[in-house]
Amino acid sequence: MYLVNEERLNKMKEILYSRQKDLIVFLDNVYSNHNISAIIRTCDSVNVGKLYYRHSKNQKLNDNITMGSHKWVFNEYVEDVTKFYETKKDYQILVTDFEDSIDYTEVDYTKPTLIVFGNEVEGVSEISKKYATQKIKIPMYGMAQSLNVSVASGIILYEAHRQRALKNMYNIKQLDDEVISKTLKKWAYDDIIEKELKRPRQKQNLDGSVEWLNKGKK
Repeated sequence: MYLVNEERLNKMKEILYSRQKDLIVFLDNVYSNHNISAIIRTCDSVNVGKLYYRHSKNQKLNDNITMGSHKWVFNEYVEDVTKFYETKKDYQILVTDFEDSIDYTEVDYTKPTLIVFGNEVEGVSEISKKYATQKIKIPMYGMAQSLNVSVASGIILYEAHRQRALKNMYNIKQLDDEVISKTLKKWAYDDIIEKELKRPRQKQNLDGSVEWLNKGKK
């Protein structure tokens, strides 16, 4: 049983059927909530398989930037970065960096791909560079040496989208049926119930007075 109309349910199914399971992103200590929010929105737009991060478990997002897209992106906090990379040996690991790098358009993004974006000051960490199979860069022709990380992520992820769309990869289901079923239950039932339970309600007492229930809870 789902608590959404058929049009909404079909949209959720469409997202899951076209999700790119083997195109994933790792935010290597990106700390600005504005940048994180913008990157999440882009990840949703190109339907990445999963977003990994290690900046903070409780990072507050900017809802005006995500526009709700954070609810649809699979995400996971990385406790042990070395262990994380060791589990991604089947992926090409692309690290954004300036030294010994190739143009980002020279990469084949139709392969299983992990793209790593570094923080706003120091860039990617040394451990990310260690595990990189290829360093990539966006050509810069002005005085600025780099783009804002959220802008850079949009450019690179849409190149990945372009290549994958040309190979019809968005029309091939990559997620397991069990994952799709569990996610639909979460999106179209569990999350709605949870939101409804948190919604402030009024209660009228026997003496005629009114009080709020759950007011202020999120």
